[in-house]
Amino acid sequence: MTFPRSFCIAILLALAATSSQAQEIRAVTEDTSYSYLKAGRVAGPASAVVEATLQRAGLNDYSLALYPWARAYDMALQQPNVLIYLIARTSAREPQFKWVGEITRIDYHLYKLRARTDIQVRTLQDAQRYSIGVLRDDVRQKYLRTQGFSRLVVSAHNRDNFQKLLNEQIELVPMPEQDVAMLCKEARIDCAELEPVYTLDAISTGLYMAYSQATADETVTRTRAAFDSLKAEGQVGRLLSGRR
Repeated sequence: MTFPRSFCIAILLALAATSSQAQEIRAVTEDTSYSYLKAGRVAGPASAVVEATLQRAGLNDYSLALYPWARAYDMALQQPNVLIYLIARTSAREPQFKWVGEITRIDYHLYKLRARTDIQVRTLQDAQRYSIGVLRDDVRQKYLRTQGFSRLVVSAHNRDNFQKLLNEQIELVPMPEQDVAMLCKEARIDCAELEPVYTLDAISTGLYMAYSQATADETVTRTRAAFDSLKAEGQVGRLLSGRR
């Protein structure tokens, strides 16, 4: 029995779509105030947005995992079907990923211990005199390096940098206010012991979810459409604020 050519093409396309949908999406991120472990699973407002987006897109075969940022970033650069969040969308990164949508915006502030009155930062150049804790392969490390900073202390986790600041092993740390509040709570210290002294306006940016380049365009398109619809409905804002 001979089938029409158009019928055969339709069957092949359907099989290809089924195959791409069968690929597990691995959503990867780091441990922050937006994504963290709770009762043994990845939770947090940004993770809730990612899950809602994948479910709306009908991509129900997915997993969420926390890694040091450098590892999550490398996975998204090298492997197919990896969705990374929250990632700053810079000009250097633009061609490296398939961008889905902006989840939130963030400001990075340089924090010091309030008791360290000897640390005075009024300009970016002032900050070059001090040791600064940064994350490996993070936008903060890359930006400060391009600005000529040489006293960068590289760690794998935000918590490491925070503890180094408390122990006076470093003098400054660039973090968003939300992460500082979370880490203060975990360490059971009053956040008034820390003081923001300078805002890194040049890297105040949107934080996105983005797919690895080796991910199928159909998967990206479906995810982008689902995210756009959730954002238009106000659901993204509600999830970020902890409301359903």
